[in-house]
Amino acid sequence: MIWSGAIAAVWGLAATVTAFLPLRRQFVPGIVLLLAGPAVIGWLAVDYAWPVPVLALLAFASMFRHPLRYLLARLRGQDPALPPEIFR
Repeated sequence: MIWSGAIAAVWGLAATVTAFLPLRRQFVPGIVLLLAGPAVIGWLAVDYAWPVPVLALLAFASMFRHPLRYLLARLRGQDPALPPEIFR
């Protein structure tokens, strides 16, 4: 097995485990996974043909749709509301 595929599988499992954590505890591992995702997808793009990284990019966008939507709103100058569960 190519190492990039194994690392991508571990990244996917880590993202799944992080999703099961309470919302307040998801921040640190979620940020690490959010920053590591494009690097893993880039590594997949180097090792595999184009369909594999495209599928990985779609999975990444699906898993991190809310944080990505929040970051895009912040980049546009908007002030999006955070869920109240974060502050409990």
